[in-house]
Amino acid sequence: MAKVIGIIPARMSSTRFPGKPLAKIQGIPMIGHVYFGSKKSKSLAEVYVATCDQKIFDYIESIGGKAVMTAKSHERATDRTAECLLKIEKQTGDKIDFVVMIQGDEPMIVPQMIDEAVQPLLEDDNILVSNLVAPLLIRDEQNDPNEVKVVIDQQGYALYFSREPIPSWEKGGTNILMLKQVCIIPFRRDFLIKFNQLTQTPLEIAESIDMLRILEHGYKVKTILSKHKTYSVDTPEDLSRVEKLWKTQNSHA
Repeated sequence: MAKVIGIIPARMSSTRFPGKPLAKIQGIPMIGHVYFGSKKSKSLAEVYVATCDQKIFDYIESIGGKAVMTAKSHERATDRTAECLLKIEKQTGDKIDFVVMIQGDEPMIVPQMIDEAVQPLLEDDNILVSNLVAPLLIRDEQNDPNEVKVVIDQQGYALYFSREPIPSWEKGGTNILMLKQVCIIPFRRDFLIKFNQLTQTPLEIAESIDMLRILEHGYKVKTILSKHKTYSVDTPEDLSRVEKLWKTQNSHA
């Protein structure tokens, strides 16, 4: 049976929202909401938090979770996730088959979102990596550079990711389903390692989006349209919005 784990990369020094992982929603740090939601996924054998900050490490241990200290030098979440993967394999002696990278700024995560994202890799050996996507819910999201937009082909593979509003509303795109990246990204274990050995690419750097490295090197990213509504937290304003939404939904913590 394939072994699938979740890794949540998290650090305190976010440029847009310092200290974000420990910002509280309904009295629980955001990273806690992500951890509790991820742990309920039927697809995951275990969930780990990969961090370079002792405060995050200590909090995760205080709630009975598993945390792994990683280097402070990582620029990308995928780098931190890959280091954590190798440390877990060394500690446990087990070979991991699939790694689901779960960003720590998705506090509204429900376990089914992870299951949705993992399933295509379990069913098709040709899929190396997948990425959950969801409809943009309001026009402000389309214009928000913190929301990564994605356009896909007719087979559900990503054509491009951007922080700009794509496809263009001004040029007749209003009848096209507008999609955003949801940072739940399952990798085949060996492809995650290979990905981190690939050179960074111009579009990846310009847009500051990891997935573009995959596309620019000629690989494919399978997208999965989620059935669940979600808002990521990139700013204090996002946190306030999620806090309000939380009061109308059931908590998974």
